[in-house]
Amino acid sequence: MAADARADVPLIVYCNHPSWWDPLIAHFINFRLFAPRQIYAPIDASALERYKVLERLGFFGVDMDSTKGAASFLKTTAELFRRPSTALWLTPEGRFADARDHDAELMPGLSHLCSRMSEGIVVPLSLEYVFWEERLPECLFRFGEIVSLADTPSMTKPEWHVDLASRLRTNQTKLGELVQARSSEPFENLMRGKQGASGVYDFGRRVKSWLTFRKFQPAHGEQFRETQDG
Repeated sequence: MAADARADVPLIVYCNHPSWWDPLIAHFINFRLFAPRQIYAPIDASALERYKVLERLGFFGVDMDSTKGAASFLKTTAELFRRPSTALWLTPEGRFADARDHDAELMPGLSHLCSRMSEGIVVPLSLEYVFWEERLPECLFRFGEIVSLADTPSMTKPEWHVDLASRLRTNQTKLGELVQARSSEPFENLMRGKQGASGVYDFGRRVKSWLTFRKFQPAHGEQFRETQDG
């Protein structure tokens, strides 16, 4: 992304939280689109105890329900932003929420962070996991309108809270419209998953393609289709 040109400028990506898979998707997107930035992300301290492997991926524990935890979050992020090529990823809804549920109040940490920083890039990201034409779901995401902290020095924490929520919800609405259109054309495919119905159904289709000297097309539909030799 153009907003990621300067590695010395802190990058904050915040997104909705529809699935357990979100941390791994965030790690993948960061690797593909924001490299060589190192991803860091807060996670509930009790959850991190259960999934210690996430520490290796840059996740750090935070007590979500205490003043001490909020202070620790701000201290940790300040230290991380002193490092070059840092990307902070947040899910400020603080809970799992359906992609079309826009009622979740964003937790205050993000707006507090933005009101304290003099420089940085903030990017809203919306995620949805949808079943279209294959037996496995598609993971679709869309970046929203970015904001430069250097261009908004006078915004207060309450103003940030309203602004950031509006950017995220607007972007979710736009992604939802693309999802309902059921077309892969507006999307760039960053990782191609397995296509086809598998099992006996695909075996029969393969045999038919061999007998008719045609290339086998594993895709059930036309979305994100890839031609393969039979």
